[in-house]
Amino acid sequence: QVQLVESGGGLVQAGGSLRLSCAASGSIFRIATMGWYRQAPGKQREFVAAITSGRSTNYADSVKGRFTISRDNAKNMGYLQMNSLEPGDTGVYTCSVDPPVFGAHIYWGQGTQVTVSP
Repeated sequence: QVQLVESGGGLVQAGGSLRLSCAASGSIFRIATMGWYRQAPGKQREFVAAITSGRSTNYADSVKGRFTISRDNAKNMGYLQMNSLEPGDTGVYTCSVDPPVFGAHIYWGQGTQVTVSP
């Protein structure tokens, strides 16, 4: 079973940077794919980035070149480094963990608010 807690959100001006953290419990994190999603008010949740246990990464087109996803398995931590932030990046960012086992649950954190001012 996995528990996820995000941190690092806040208010930042356009062009600034922010690093989000995702603290995970459970050994399954080390072999699972970790991802970040975000949701703005009145909009559906959208995919932001993901990283596999083999360190392969995938990014939404809107954040390519600006965001970097990473993980530290020894610490059971996931990260999202966000640079050159834009007002459109505003939303609640949520961490996810997807175990590489058929039928396993996908775990979600509570989310952390990111607000980018013009």
